[in-house]
Amino acid sequence: MRDFLGSQRFLVVYSAVVTLVFAITVLGGFAPSRNASFKAITAERVNIVEPDGTLRMVIADKALFPGIILKGAEHPHPNRHTAGMLFFNDEGTENGGLTFGGSKGKNGEVSSNGHLSFDQYEQDQVLTLDQNQQGGTRRSAMTLVDEPDYPIGELIAVTDRVKDRPAEEKRAAIADFMAKNGQPHQRLYIGRGEDRSVSVKLKDAEGRDRIVIEVGADGTPAIRLLDQDGKVIGAMPAERERR
Repeated sequence: MRDFLGSQRFLVVYSAVVTLVFAITVLGGFAPSRNASFKAITAERVNIVEPDGTLRMVIADKALFPGIILKGAEHPHPNRHTAGMLFFNDEGTENGGLTFGGSKGKNGEVSSNGHLSFDQYEQDQVLTLDQNQQGGTRRSAMTLVDEPDYPIGELIAVTDRVKDRPAEEKRAAIADFMAKNGQPHQRLYIGRGEDRSVSVKLKDAEGRDRIVIEVGADGTPAIRLLDQDGKVIGAMPAERERR
């Protein structure tokens, strides 16, 4: 009886050891590596996250491109239908991105666009770089923008509330909110216009042109100083010389 019990204890211990060794081998062999190397990765969307899961960057095609993400919560975007990349701050809130696209329509007309921007904290873009082509019309620009101080989540709450309303009601609700709380104003524009002119426009806090430096499509240079109503108060060459 003692020999039988001894052999039983031996089998139990032996089985436990074998099971432990097997588990270590399997789990060790399939444990995720902290480093990996690939020649190519094909994906429709890639999410870059912190160790705690906080989203820091998204690279996606048009079909899987996200809406507006604030502190990890996603909201519909009213008009973003593009492929590209979005950047997120330490709190998982969008703070800039890179988008791009281009195609030739059935009528043979080409289109192309590219956009790089960086956002104010919990607000919209304050620095942008854009190019756009629609058929034979092309323009490109860099802009600086003053954004209001309220969190953009307050505006998104308004758009979420009226998302199923008629378009006119949506526009009215947004306009009313901005009238009460403030709206963005462009402060600097450097770019090429659709007429092939190039210009630098310095604007006041309300977004009104105050100094315009321009080279027209025909190569004619000009500098204009304007008052808050857009009236020319100084020019080089003088206005009468340009007529």
